[in-house]
Amino acid sequence: MNSLCRYVSHTARTLRHINRHNRCIVAIHRVQRLYSNEAVERLPPPQADGEAKQYPEKIVNLVNDISRLTVIEIAELNELLKITLKIQDVPMTAMATTAVGPAAGAEAEEEEDAEPKTEKTHFTIKLTKFDAASKVKLIKEIKSLTTGMNLVQAKKFVESAPQVVKADISKEEAEETKKKLEAAGGEVLIE
Repeated sequence: MNSLCRYVSHTARTLRHINRHNRCIVAIHRVQRLYSNEAVERLPPPQADGEAKQYPEKIVNLVNDISRLTVIEIAELNELLKITLKIQDVPMTAMATTAVGPAAGAEAEEEEDAEPKTEKTHFTIKLTKFDAASKVKLIKEIKSLTTGMNLVQAKKFVESAPQVVKADISKEEAEETKKKLEAAGGEVLIE
């Protein structure tokens, strides 16, 4: 019986040794696959100093395809990539600190060259709301700002807000009119 126990114990140790040996062999095969010639062949050759970097054809084609997209399509691509790759939005303050100065300036110059900005020269003053406590003061101000309007018409005008007070006026006149109407208790919008 004692010899049987020794035999079982010896067999168990041998099996554990074989099991460890097999795990080592499996690990060696994994490492060999990782560093096989097939994997090494896929690596690009090293670049010489001063030589322009060569990109894989797949990447070059992808960049060419993306550069042909419209702004809306790029926004949709961005949204889909964020969803697919589970990327969270970055706050704009962080983006502003990472922007490169000369590149951002060059983009701004290109935009200026591409489309000259036209400043708006004609404005419209619109009475949107008014304070009920200062309604009478506002009615008098509307009557004085518009020619040919009596108090009854000015009252109806104020009560039916939102209404256009003046249209196609200069920026200075619009600002001045806005100040007067706000002082009289009205909320004004310049368009």
